[in-house]
Amino acid sequence: MDKLIYVIGHRNPDTDSVASAIGYAELKKKLGYPKVCAAMAGTPNPQTRSVLERLGIEAPVYLADVHPKVRDVITRQPVTAGATMPLREALELFHRHNVRVLPVVDEGNAPLGMVSLLKLSEKYLVAGTDRRRGVDTSLRSLAVCLGATFITGAPTDGIEHLHLFIGAMREESFTSRIEGYDPASLLIMTGDRRSIQQAAIEKGVRLLVVTGGLGVGDDLLAQARQNGVTVLSTPLDTATAASLTRLSTPLSWFVEPRYEQVGVAEPLEHLRLKLIHSGEPAVVVVEEDGTVAGVATKSSLLTPLPYALILVDHNELAQAVPGAESVEILEVIDHHKLGNPPTNQPITFMAAPVGSTCTVVASLYRERGVEPEPRIAALLLAGILTDTVILKSPTTTGRDRELVAWLEERAGLDHAGFGREIFSSCSGFSAYESPEKAIRADFKQFTAGDTVFGIGQVEVVGFDEFFAIRDSLRVSLKRVKEEERLAMAGLMVTDIYTESTLFLAEGKNELAHVMGYPQIEPHLYELKGVMSRKKQMVPHLLKVLGAL
Repeated sequence: MDKLIYVIGHRNPDTDSVASAIGYAELKKKLGYPKVCAAMAGTPNPQTRSVLERLGIEAPVYLADVHPKVRDVITRQPVTAGATMPLREALELFHRHNVRVLPVVDEGNAPLGMVSLLKLSEKYLVAGTDRRRGVDTSLRSLAVCLGATFITGAPTDGIEHLHLFIGAMREESFTSRIEGYDPASLLIMTGDRRSIQQAAIEKGVRLLVVTGGLGVGDDLLAQARQNGVTVLSTPLDTATAASLTRLSTPLSWFVEPRYEQVGVAEPLEHLRLKLIHSGEPAVVVVEEDGTVAGVATKSSLLTPLPYALILVDHNELAQAVPGAESVEILEVIDHHKLGNPPTNQPITFMAAPVGSTCTVVASLYRERGVEPEPRIAALLLAGILTDTVILKSPTTTGRDRELVAWLEERAGLDHAGFGREIFSSCSGFSAYESPEKAIRADFKQFTAGDTVFGIGQVEVVGFDEFFAIRDSLRVSLKRVKEEERLAMAGLMVTDIYTESTLFLAEGKNELAHVMGYPQIEPHLYELKGVMSRKKQMVPHLLKVLGAL
C-alpha cells in the first residue's frame, strides 16, 4: 500500500494513547510497512512529555484534523498556458496532455483565467462569412505561428481583427474581391505573384504574407515601407499558412476571466460544492501564495486519499481526531467498550479486556516474535503502568502483569520503581498551566440515555493541593460544562497511594440523592477504592444518571 498510514490515539492523548501509537507504528515498520507514522490528535499531557523526554523519544506528529483537503486529490504538475501563447500551441497542449481545460497564467504563474476546450471550439467554430474570413491576432503571434520573419515592419502585441484573403487569382479579380474592406484590416497571403503583391502594397493593406519562402522585389519592399505595409515571409506553403493563420490568435482572446478558484488547504467539501453548483467543468487550485497548484475536475473527487488511519486506545469517532469519519480506517487496537463506526471493508479490530492498550501492542510484539528496542519496551511499560496506576487499578488483569514482566526484562527496568518515578515527577495539578487545562488534559465525554456528560481525571499524591485550589477547579469545571454543552462535568482526583478518589461535579444537582457515595461538601464526593474511570466511575454514572 502506497498510502501514508497514521497510527493515532484519541483527542486528549494520555501516556497509554501516545505510547501505543509509537509502539504499534514501530511494530508495523518491523513487519514490512515503511510508510507508517505515529501521530497524536492533541497536545500530550505533562506526564507523557516527561516519559518521552526520560526515554529520549520524539513526540509523534501532531494532527489537528484529518479532514480531506483539496491538496490531497490534485496533481501538483498543472498544465498551464501564457496569455500570449498562440491558439495553435494551446491546442497542442490540450492534445499532448489530454486535458479539457487550461489555466492561463501571468509571468508569476498566477491565474488570469481559464480556457475550456469545449468553449474554445464553440467560439472558434462559429458559422458566418465574416467569421470564416476574420482573424483575430497580433503580428507577433502570427509570425511565431507561421515561423515567419519580418521583411518590413515590426512585431506588435496588440490584437487586431484582420480579414484574410488569399491572392491566388488574377489581379483584376483579386482587386474586386477586396473592394469595400478597410485596407488597414486586410491580411493578404500570396506566393511569388508580383502583381498581387504590388496591388496589396499599393492599396496599403495592413499585412502581406509571402508564402513558400519566396522573395519580394526591392522596389516593392521600398514601396511597402513607404505605405506602412508590414511584409512577412514564411517558409510554409499557402494552404498550410492560411490554416495556421487562424490558429495564431493569442490565447488571451479566448480567456474566460470569470472562473472558480479554491485553495490547496481548503476542505475537500469546498471543492465538491464548487464543482456541483458552479456549472463549471473545472476549478483552479491555487497555492497559499496565489500561484496555480493544479486543476480539479469532478473526477478529482474520486481520487483516493493519500493517507489512512489506524486507531489505538479508542474506537469511537467522538473521541477520534476530527475528520476521521472521512478517512479510511484500516485497523483498531483498543481496550475500551465498543462504539466503533461502520467500515466499508473488513478490518483488523482488536479490543481486549485489559488495563492498557500498550498491553495489546506488547502482546503483538511477542506473538509475532519481534523484540522491541529497549526504549520502545520502556515506553510500552510506561503506558501500562500509567493506565493501571502501577497495576493497582481494578482494570488490571493477569495479562497486564504478564506483559509488564516481559517488558521490564527487555527495558532493563524495575516496573515498581519506574512507575513511582513517573507518577512522582508529574503527579498533581502543578504540572498544568491552569486548573482548566488540568481538567481538559484527560477529559472524555459519555452518554447516558439523553444525558451527555464529561469526566476528567488527574492522579495525585495526597489531596492537599486539590483542596487548596478546589474553588478555582469548580469555576473551571462549570466553564467546561457550558462550553461543551454538557448536562454534567466532573473531575476525578485520584490518589495513587491511598487508592481513593475525590469526585468534583458540576451540574445535575439531584446526583447527590442517587450517587451512592458520601458527599463531603456540596459538589464533592468521596469514592474510596475507586481508581478507574473506565471500569468504575463511568459505569456507575451511566447507571445513576440513566435513572434520573
